[in-house]
Amino acid sequence: MRLFNLLILGSILTGAANVALTAESGENNVPPPGFVALFNGKDLTGWKGLVGNPVTRAKMSPEELAKAQEIADQRMREHWHVEDGVLVFDGEGDNLCTARDYGDFELWVDWKILPHGDSGIYLRGCPQVQIWDANDHPEGSGGLFNNQKHPNKPLKRADKPVGEWNRFRIRMIGDRVSVWLNGELVVDNVVLENYWERDKPVYRTGPIELQNHGNKLYFRNIFIREIPPEEAQQQAGSH
Repeated sequence: MRLFNLLILGSILTGAANVALTAESGENNVPPPGFVALFNGKDLTGWKGLVGNPVTRAKMSPEELAKAQEIADQRMREHWHVEDGVLVFDGEGDNLCTARDYGDFELWVDWKILPHGDSGIYLRGCPQVQIWDANDHPEGSGGLFNNQKHPNKPLKRADKPVGEWNRFRIRMIGDRVSVWLNGELVVDNVVLENYWERDKPVYRTGPIELQNHGNKLYFRNIFIREIPPEEAQQQAGSH
């Protein structure tokens, strides 16, 4: 009975979040029920600069990692900042990473790019859910771009015109990812491959990163809900 109640509660919270985040009105950067805000709309609290990749970081001593992180954080503050409740990247520097690692989760993020823009969302430190100008890439955003064995293109193009806000809903359970772009399912339960170590599955936990590709970027309404094991098992069993 307890497991059933937990699953029902998870379904209710997800449904409430869907309603809240589908609405165009409301205050930005305020998480809906069941979610927490990764970006507070004011500063870079909860974020850190990028140090290498998961493989190179694992080879560092604690002292080496701490020193490298200090340098990366300074670089982060030089190129990522907040303007009127929007997280802005100036086009230089490196990826922005969550200070915490995550396992199974549901992530919401609003993003906006300029003409010829190119970016992405790293999941557990692995690239990536693709963001780019659909005028340059007609298949559109949302695909798992770095996949080689599994699908790497979105099912459909659902991008809004460049310069307008787009919204991702990303669900990751185990190594499988589903992506909705502006309410349209564009990736349906596809395995995310380990870009850094092709012979291994994607890491069980890791940071979420906002990718830099040398152009100005805008993000807001970055919300996450960690998926508990009972719900993850139910979702995995439904596919």
